[in-house]
Amino acid sequence: MLPSKSKWLVPDWSEDQVGELAEATGLSNIAARFFVQRRKTTKEEVMSFLHMDHRSLLDPFLLYDMDRAVDRIRRAIEKQERILIFGDYDADGVTSTAITYLTLKRLGAEVSYYIPNRFTEGYGPNEGAFRQAAEESVSLIITVDTGISGVHEAEVAKECGMDLIITDHHEPPPVLPDAFAVVNPKQEHCSYPNPNLAGAGVAFKLAHALTGEIPEDLFDLVAIGTIADLVSLEGENRYLAKAGIEAIRQGPRAGVKALLDIAGAEVSELNEETIGFMIGPRLNAAGRLDSADPAAALLITENPHEAKDLAELIDGLNKERQSIVKEIAEEAIEQVEAQGVPSVIIVGAEGWNPGVIGIVASRLVERYYRPVIVLSFDQEKEQAKGSARSIEGFDMFQSLSTCRDILPHFGGHPMAAGLTMSLSDVEELRERLIRLANESMSDDDWIRKLKVDLPVSIEEVTLNAIEDLQAMAPYGIGNPAPKVMLEDVGIVSMRRIGATGDHLKLSVNNKGSGIELDAIAFGKGDAADEISKLSPLSLVGKLGINEWNGKRKPQFLVEDMQISDWQLFDFRGNTKFARQQHLLNRSEVTAVTFSHPFSAIRTEIPEEWIKVEVIDGFTDDQRAIIQKAGDVVFIDLPKTLEQMERLVQELKNLEKLYPVFLQADSGKIETVPRREQFSELYKLFIQQEKVDMKRHAHTISRKKGWSMDHIRFMCKVFSELEFVTMKDGIVEVVSNPEKKQLNDSALYQETLAKQEVEQALYYSSSGELKRWVEQRKNPAAVPEA
Repeated sequence: MLPSKSKWLVPDWSEDQVGELAEATGLSNIAARFFVQRRKTTKEEVMSFLHMDHRSLLDPFLLYDMDRAVDRIRRAIEKQERILIFGDYDADGVTSTAITYLTLKRLGAEVSYYIPNRFTEGYGPNEGAFRQAAEESVSLIITVDTGISGVHEAEVAKECGMDLIITDHHEPPPVLPDAFAVVNPKQEHCSYPNPNLAGAGVAFKLAHALTGEIPEDLFDLVAIGTIADLVSLEGENRYLAKAGIEAIRQGPRAGVKALLDIAGAEVSELNEETIGFMIGPRLNAAGRLDSADPAAALLITENPHEAKDLAELIDGLNKERQSIVKEIAEEAIEQVEAQGVPSVIIVGAEGWNPGVIGIVASRLVERYYRPVIVLSFDQEKEQAKGSARSIEGFDMFQSLSTCRDILPHFGGHPMAAGLTMSLSDVEELRERLIRLANESMSDDDWIRKLKVDLPVSIEEVTLNAIEDLQAMAPYGIGNPAPKVMLEDVGIVSMRRIGATGDHLKLSVNNKGSGIELDAIAFGKGDAADEISKLSPLSLVGKLGINEWNGKRKPQFLVEDMQISDWQLFDFRGNTKFARQQHLLNRSEVTAVTFSHPFSAIRTEIPEEWIKVEVIDGFTDDQRAIIQKAGDVVFIDLPKTLEQMERLVQELKNLEKLYPVFLQADSGKIETVPRREQFSELYKLFIQQEKVDMKRHAHTISRKKGWSMDHIRFMCKVFSELEFVTMKDGIVEVVSNPEKKQLNDSALYQETLAKQEVEQALYYSSSGELKRWVEQRKNPAAVPEA
């Protein structure tokens, strides 16, 4: 048994409409099945999804206050007023800044941008920056990807004689800032059909509205911001991401090309994962560790040499960020382990870099599947800055909203938030959120879920089918990559790969099919010790194409795996057991010996193992232990198959079985001679009456082709049955012996039983042994092979 890491949510499935849709669209059955699952059942719906164009973009003036914002900006451009773009320091923020700056520059505006420093100014607009802007004769401030919570800063702007236009996409507070215009698709009186725009998306809509045409040259920037900020990739957002990816493939701007070069990414192969895992983290690194200005400058510059220098600077910061994250995450895990895992995890320490604690929070959510807040303490200011990440079912923004009295500054959405608070209120926040989680969350909410889109068979996984699925990209929130399930496949081969064996490579097939499929499970190398190749394995993951040396093959990218039945790990033989015993050094292992007390076994058995000596049957206490046992080691062979059968029938909760059978290590099976051999040898003895076996045994062996072991054994059986006497190697026939059968010999019976035991349990193949155990454990489940 190998439990899955998540609860698999497998939908009820019907093939209705699949064949018809596949025929109408020319798609594979897998792709058609996927579209039906996502409620796109007509050719028109599918083609519209696959072939989006400019018609997917909505009228920017449907955004509330967009008309006021555009009128004011145009007036400022016409009068050459000084305009300041106030941005944010993450990837969405710097792309929003670049989009707005490039647009206004193109329109001839007198414009500059300002991105606050995370460490000295914190998140969002601030009074100091606004007053400095007023001193520099700025008359119009435009916020991008920020500002929706800046009530006080809006008053400062008004006091300083500046107009303020807020463009943002974060959750609005109950009271909005008193600004000249507030453009936010999430605000209450905005009827814009797409409330899930990223900050870059809102900036792109502003650029569209200002220029009167779709700014196609900004598709790349809006795609980076949209994908990096993890907003829903449905409808308009999906088109923006898709158009931007294609624009970068066709020819990236200088800054994006420099980032891709330093990351070692191929422009022609760029996709949403390239942006999410290579471009986004590097843009974020600048603002996380220092100023985000280099990231914005990188996206704005047209000079390739300047872009290369900026990309190298940012890449260096990203490497430093990775090191800091690793260090803080280790310290945070120590705190969690020390305090136990509560319903809501809140950890913090002096000196933790506030720029990376959001990443650490995500790591903790991944590890513990709990809502997490990671805080950076500043004892001098008696303040804590935090980043929060959540799980499905626990709305972080709403939960923090119930604590407004102790959270002077916070913002975010259901799955993530940022906050600033007094150190003295940290424990109060912890108690409130834990109480809220315990009251609102069900037992099922604490279990990680993995939604399966559809089951597939190995035969269906072709290059054409995978290419059909890839046409549905870009994938992300709202349009997740299809999760498919392979159920109860056979394992052809399995090995660890990677420099330190961190990953698992498998080849799987359907029973009875010659078609094999490669699978790779990143970060799951340790699972190699938990999987027996004899076991049917179920996998959930994504389908991809592996390209190597010009060859393309389907590949299964494993996210989770499961074995639902008990497993057999074949450790038979002393050398194999000695080599692999370290895998069993766990306290929950139950070791069983049939023939010897543990004190007589010449192999070190770990003290923490539960030991059961089943030499002459077992007691009620031993039966209870065996029935409860999950991981069981058979140390040696039983005397009879019946003895093993009785034990196997009591293995009610078996998960892993490790047959070792230490004493059967001679490498030679102890067979019983045939009855004809007994008859021939006895006739020879009768003819000779006396035979000196010291002189003649080898001659008999050579002439008859019998082993010396067999000859000695038959002599012992004859002696036991009193057919002959043996003394000093001389065999003499007994006159008129009592009539007896071979079965009357205890030695013959014992050796016959031992032969049966060894043939069935020791010299059988791994598969034969598993079937033997399964047949006795569950007679109705598996027929004898």
